[in-house]
This record gives sequence, C-alpha cells and structure tokens, in this order.
Amino acid sequence: MEKILLLAFLFLAITILGSSHGLDQSPKGVDKWFKKLPHAKLKMTKLHFYFHDTVTAKNPSAIQIAQANSTFQSPTLFGLVRMMDNPLTVKPEPNSKEIGRAQGIYGFASFEDIGLLMTLNLVFTDGKYNGSTLSILGHNQIFHEYREMPIVGGSRVFRQAKGIATAKTYSGDNTTQNAIVEYHVVILHY
Repeated sequence: MEKILLLAFLFLAITILGSSHGLDQSPKGVDKWFKKLPHAKLKMTKLHFYFHDTVTAKNPSAIQIAQANSTFQSPTLFGLVRMMDNPLTVKPEPNSKEIGRAQGIYGFASFEDIGLLMTLNLVFTDGKYNGSTLSILGHNQIFHEYREMPIVGGSRVFRQAKGIATAKTYSGDNTTQNAIVEYHVVILHY
C-alpha cells in the first residue's frame, strides 16, 4: 500500500511540476506550442531588479575559474574569467527580497578598456516568473554609465524571448571588485 501511495504521489508531483505555468515541456508539448505560435500574440514584459556580484567575501557569488599568464600585467585584466551565481533582488540592499539568480560566466575580453563578455541565464525563483529563464549574451563595458546587452532567448513564460537588458552600476568597489548593478529589462515573448 505504501508503494502505491508513493507512486501516486510521484506521478502527481511530476504532473504538477511538468505543467508549470500551463506549459507542457515534453517534446510533444513543445511541438504543439510551436504549431500554435503563428497565431500567438506577442507580449512585452518589463523587469527591474538588482544584480549582486560579490567577488571578495566570506561567501563569494563570483569565483575566478581561469586567467591568462599575462592577465595581471594587463591594465584591463584581459583573460580573467569568472563563474557566477549572483543573487537578483528587488532592491539594492543585499538583504532585499531575492527573485532569482544570474548564473553564468563573464570574462575580461578587451585589450583597450574593461569590457566583459557576458554569457548568463537570469533564473527566476519567485513570483509569477518562478522557473522561467532569460539568456543574455553580450558586451558589458562596466565603466560606461549604461550598458545594453541583448536577450537572446528564454524558457517557460519567456519562450522565444528577445529583448534588451540595460545595466547601470548602482555601487562598486575597485579594490574588492564587488558590485551591485541595476538592471532594466524589456522582453518580447509569446
């Protein structure tokens, strides 16, 4: 009897989790979604949040994973690469409500200025976008006031997403390299 109850519970959990946001994520479900796409209405969503990049702390959220032999002789840190799992919050304070994580890699990719190659997923963990993602692949000149990076895709609520993420440094420390960055994101999706 216990095995039957356990199997019933697992089936129910898989059914509920698999249909998050009313989307069937199975190959057949995705195929069905694409067939309806020509008739789907394009939606625009605007998001605002803060990205906390903590390099030097007891529990850093960005960790160096590679460097070139000449990285620390370069004034732009060319070749330094970090992996991140940075919190996304509603307000700039680190203890503000967390709505997701920025998970990915950034590398110092310019000999001329501090320009980062950013490749990351914004993974939403709270609210109506819980379980949905947005993917960014772009150039981030961190000392410019505003930096625009393309949204190149998404999942769940943000399937077929395209858009723009605009970043502005809220606070930063050149010594610790820790930063809080304000993001305004505009997405077109179905």
